[in-house]
Amino acid sequence: MSLRINETAPDFTANSTEGEIRFHDWIGDSYAIVFSHPRDFTPVCTTEFGAVAQLAPEFEKRNTKVLGVSIDSVDDHQKWKRDIAAVAGAPANFAIIDDSDLTVAKAYDMLPAEYYLPTEGRTPAHSATVRTVFIIGPDKKVRLTMTYPMSVGRNFAEILRALDAVRKTDGVPLATPANWVPGQDVIVALSLDNQAAEAKYGPLDIKLPYLRYAKDPA
Repeated sequence: MSLRINETAPDFTANSTEGEIRFHDWIGDSYAIVFSHPRDFTPVCTTEFGAVAQLAPEFEKRNTKVLGVSIDSVDDHQKWKRDIAAVAGAPANFAIIDDSDLTVAKAYDMLPAEYYLPTEGRTPAHSATVRTVFIIGPDKKVRLTMTYPMSVGRNFAEILRALDAVRKTDGVPLATPANWVPGQDVIVALSLDNQAAEAKYGPLDIKLPYLRYAKDPA
């Protein structure tokens, strides 16, 4: 069964380009984004790692750590980082773990319905759906998941937007509407009546009895 929202993200220990990582300890009191790939030196994944490298300052501003997962060795990851930096124009200064034994891929249910890994001649297609994203909170709970096919590069601007929405609504009676970006109005949860909502968030823009907007409490 795949991981569900609000389940505790499986803990693991793995070697990485930044040394040994004990996942829950590594998260600490930060948010974490885990994003996975079927193999190093693949075209779409190289552009994706490059996008993350370029966004490193944005993740840091949001108290969010980024962890890449790829089913290859740390040695391969280190070599691949040179390609990533050349494409992105920015160093890939985030950890990438060695998941060549599939420990993390299996724990996080990343593998295709039917898969096998040959001892020789393995291609990315053998682990095709190991292209997932998890946003995990400081309490180590899964906040959001996304899964992409091999042919579709991930939109990391959307992942950053989703992270902003998760952080905005985490533990408070708010939600974000479709296409929300920071600074736009948010939705007040129905757990607050109008009087309590206005006391907490200011004047409401009531579109429907169950759809009430308030200014973004930035």
